[in-house]
Amino acid sequence: MEQEFYRVKRLPPYVFAAVNAMKARARAAGEDIIDFGMGNPDQPTPAHIVDKLCESARNPRAHRYSMSRGIPGLRKALAGYYERRFGVTLDPETEAVVTLGSKEGLANLAMAMTSPGDVVLVPNPSYPIHAFGFIIAGGAIRQVPAAPDQSFLEAMDRAVRHSIPKPVAVILNFPSNPTARVADLDFYREVVAFCRKHEVYILSDIAYAEIYFDGNPPPSVLQVPGAKDIAIEFSSLSKSYNMPGWRIGFAAGNPRLVAALARIKSYLDYGAFTPVQVAASAALNGPQDCVEEIRTLYRERRDVLIEGLAQAGWEVPSPPATMFAWAPIPSAFAHLGSLEFSKLLLSEASVAVAPGLGFGEYGDTHVRIALVENKHRIRQAVRNIKSFLSRGDAVLADADAKPVGK
Repeated sequence: MEQEFYRVKRLPPYVFAAVNAMKARARAAGEDIIDFGMGNPDQPTPAHIVDKLCESARNPRAHRYSMSRGIPGLRKALAGYYERRFGVTLDPETEAVVTLGSKEGLANLAMAMTSPGDVVLVPNPSYPIHAFGFIIAGGAIRQVPAAPDQSFLEAMDRAVRHSIPKPVAVILNFPSNPTARVADLDFYREVVAFCRKHEVYILSDIAYAEIYFDGNPPPSVLQVPGAKDIAIEFSSLSKSYNMPGWRIGFAAGNPRLVAALARIKSYLDYGAFTPVQVAASAALNGPQDCVEEIRTLYRERRDVLIEGLAQAGWEVPSPPATMFAWAPIPSAFAHLGSLEFSKLLLSEASVAVAPGLGFGEYGDTHVRIALVENKHRIRQAVRNIKSFLSRGDAVLADADAKPVGK
């Protein structure tokens, strides 16, 4: 009875746990930790959305079981969003399903479509559920580059020619968590053409499609003619409307994949609390100035962070989208890897970040910085980091003498 369960055994140690434990100990000791670790929005949900939730919750009938596929009004609201934002027409009955956040939708679709040993192409680095949803479901992962360029397309081609069995699906995530890279429609056109030819499903995650700063709004893969033959796309209200704890998202696109996800969900849940779905409809159908305000907030925080780090001697690319900066580890500390560097940053600068290793081994040269502290706190963090970097030699000597976090 001591042996580990099969699916649990397939999961690696949780990389973020070590940093989280250090953070908890530091806070328990009274230290002021500036936390850029988790992508957890710090601002309140817009008032008109909260008001709609409260109004709906006062209806006694709203407290009964809901619908696992989502209430019709919310699926129609999603279709309206896709029409306005992307020029894509969706059938709310067959091409849309409401999920408990995009993470739940991805994980349950993996359970629905994966046979033991099926191969899925997943970018590395990537958001953990993109890989581990399929690993938990019994599938196998083949890694492809995370950049939306020729290297991605070439890796897909190699995988189709050399993988046995042939890949059943490929994951796309642009704007990307954690790298903040953005894809354009030309890239999507090439991926769709390739996947239609080779009968490979596309699973696209656009949770950060509304958090963009430079250039044109990020597109949807469903804008490509014929994409719905093979593609399903996941989105979420968590970041666009500051609603992470509400756990509300969507899947849209290929009717076969939507139906498979809806059927799995019908066995597992009764859908989100109806007032949450009603409020989500109000978010999508209502005034959108709140989204622009959220976007502006992250843009301002991004600029303060990137400019401040540059002045401190840490050159970090300015992210064109998402609420994250994907920061290469400074050269003097590169040999430590992302986990040890994150521990050092926490112990010496009181700044918590997410080690890139948690997003895949090819992320181990970076850390992810979430823009979830206000500008005053970001400036404070930059000062701490500048002091830390200026003491680099001494800090590294101490780190070599004593393991960080012990």
